[in-house]
Amino acid sequence: MINDHFLGFGLGLRIPHFEDVLNTEHNVDWFEILTENYMVGGGKPRYYLEQVAERFPIVMHGVSMSVGSTTPLDTQYLNQLTQLINDVKPRWISDHLCFTQANGVNSHDLLPLPYTEDAINHVAQRIVQAQDHIGQQMLIENVSSYLTYKESGMTEWEFYNEVCQRADCLMLLDINNIYVSARNHQFDANDYINAINEKRVRQIHLAGHTDYGDYVIDTHDHDVCDPVWDLYRNAVKKFGTVSTMIERDDDIPPFANLVDELNIAKGIAHEELPELSQWNKEQVHV
Repeated sequence: MINDHFLGFGLGLRIPHFEDVLNTEHNVDWFEILTENYMVGGGKPRYYLEQVAERFPIVMHGVSMSVGSTTPLDTQYLNQLTQLINDVKPRWISDHLCFTQANGVNSHDLLPLPYTEDAINHVAQRIVQAQDHIGQQMLIENVSSYLTYKESGMTEWEFYNEVCQRADCLMLLDINNIYVSARNHQFDANDYINAINEKRVRQIHLAGHTDYGDYVIDTHDHDVCDPVWDLYRNAVKKFGTVSTMIERDDDIPPFANLVDELNIAKGIAHEELPELSQWNKEQVHV
């Protein structure tokens, strides 16, 4: 059965590709924007975004809400976010299960949280607060990590499931982040995927990383590697039709190359989900 919220297969909307998105033939179904890049009014990004949004479904993906911080949520940020939502009318919005700020300083990194009961309560309450402010349910994404906390009393997937349950939010499941964390912390990435509550997964991210042998860094500057494609196949088997996209944020290749890579994801999904052959992408272009 096709999920009612299924958008198909998308890409991150990046400045070098604006003209290609609008003026070349391609089979990309939808686009994700980086929220903070469009919070200012006017300018080239907003000009092109308006045109793209007229032709394709748009989702918004933020990196600065910092739901894991202990300082109060930034009301000015939430107000700007709400205004952008009203302007863009995205299918949904997302941010990360992390903190980015401490003592008034923005690290500009997605920093992991300790997996504790106190952290679950704290983060869930802040997600509820943010959802109430913007007037809609959010998607929360798992992040890659490079350290652990002695205080953690559960697995990351147990923590992730419980936060989303208590906050009544949805999940943006990043398959590459699972792979990166599994390599860094030596757990089985499939255990993570198998444990996730499939009813809350609304979107999937795929991306590349930098492999240093003893550790892996989530850099979004490489193609998706074979082990991540294998994990994606397993995710498709478990979660079914979930809107899937590829992120690329550095060493950005030509638009056509990313479309070719996205077609790999589409091919895997079609192999595992015969019902996709009946799906018409024009269903989402409304």
